[in-house]
Amino acid sequence: MLALFDLDNTLIDRSGGLEDWAHSFMRSRRLPHDAESVVCDRLRERAYPADFVHLREVLGLSDDPGDLWHEYVDGVARSVRCFPGVREGLAALRGAGWDLGIATNGAVDIQRAKLYATGLAPLFDGICISGEVGARKPERRHFEAAAVECGALLGAGGWMVGDNPVTDMGGARAAGLRTVWVAGGREWTDGLREPDAVVQRVAEAIDVLRELTV
Repeated sequence: MLALFDLDNTLIDRSGGLEDWAHSFMRSRRLPHDAESVVCDRLRERAYPADFVHLREVLGLSDDPGDLWHEYVDGVARSVRCFPGVREGLAALRGAGWDLGIATNGAVDIQRAKLYATGLAPLFDGICISGEVGARKPERRHFEAAAVECGALLGAGGWMVGDNPVTDMGGARAAGLRTVWVAGGREWTDGLREPDAVVQRVAEAIDVLRELTV
């Protein structure tokens, strides 16, 4: 059975890691206190090299934008942490015969850096990053590519675990996958078809999948 997982704010705490890095970045450059919110607001949803062209100008920095991007990649990869129970749960799923894949939007270097820094990369059969395959969730092509990376076919079915109602849940359902939404205390978005299962934490989502193989 195939199980695809979103990365940011599903398996790892990207929001917390970004805030930690932004605070350190502000202090290293001796920037004013409000610079931290400027950085976080710009990078909160996703970060790409072009964002640092913008931040360099807004913050009045002299650094090369490429150097700023690499500093961000290294710093955030060191700052992010897995949510509790993630490594153990994924290892148990693999042991139960599941094929596991990452299906994430983002730039290739930062997403891979986070996967390796957190020790998650070896737990997955395939890693699909939008910047690498040229298709973003909720596009069906992204889920198809993720399945192929795992040596599976999308038509054979499977599950998607994620925190985003539209890109993760809506996209996966349209692609023929069953879905588990990691709510994190949020209410489901009105007007969207509900996922197959709703949990508060990703460890609970992994438990839902493990119960299917008992």
